[in-house]
Amino acid sequence: MSTMPDPPQHGKSLEGRRAIVTGGASGIGAACVRALAARGAVVVVADRDSDGAEALAAEVNGEAWAVDLLDTRSLETLSLDADILVNNAGIQTISPIEEFDPEAFRRILALMLEAPFLLIRACLPAMYAKDFGRIINVSSVHGLRASPYKSAYVAAKHGLEGLSKVTALEGGAHGVTSNCVNPGYVRTPLVENQLADQARLHGITEDEVLSRIMLTESAIKRLVEPAEVASLVAWLADDDAGMVTGSSYVMDGGWSAR
Repeated sequence: MSTMPDPPQHGKSLEGRRAIVTGGASGIGAACVRALAARGAVVVVADRDSDGAEALAAEVNGEAWAVDLLDTRSLETLSLDADILVNNAGIQTISPIEEFDPEAFRRILALMLEAPFLLIRACLPAMYAKDFGRIINVSSVHGLRASPYKSAYVAAKHGLEGLSKVTALEGGAHGVTSNCVNPGYVRTPLVENQLADQARLHGITEDEVLSRIMLTESAIKRLVEPAEVASLVAWLADDDAGMVTGSSYVMDGGWSAR
């Protein structure tokens, strides 16, 4: 089992900042937690996996927030004090549209579009009061491109792109930026769990899914590493990115260059 190197050191440029990372206990979220903490931020690990959130929070001297983001009603009355919000939590269901379970469609839209809206809504008043805020939405190349059998995921990510841009336009006068990060396939459990479903739908082996489906459009034939995504998230959170807003930063190995 390989281990990822520690995030590069950038001093404590985020010292005094408070960050919230959803889906923070694993995958891209955990890499973001570590990258932000390495720059000095106090990071709240928000995840429905309370044990995983507690363990990572202890590792980075942060805080754990056990939360079910699918319970969107409970998010409507939240008031959050954070300088940085990373909307990362996500799930995936792969199915042809005519067979797509409507409840699964609603669940993906709730977690990956409605919940980010409600969390942004909860964070903006405190950000506006401080004249500083960073909203970073972990989107996907599927926020810019489509693939078959992913109607809910593609719809949610396209919606997140629009929400991010509106947030940028409204927040600009208040020192708040909003951007999307758009990776291709990242080495996470979410991607690894797709292999069997993709193999079944396309009638090929799981080994063939990676080369023939997931990486066929990419000029660089490998998965993105979570730490690579986190490095971009951390830069967007920093003062260096103060004039970057309303943008989508693609990290897809050249997929969307086609």
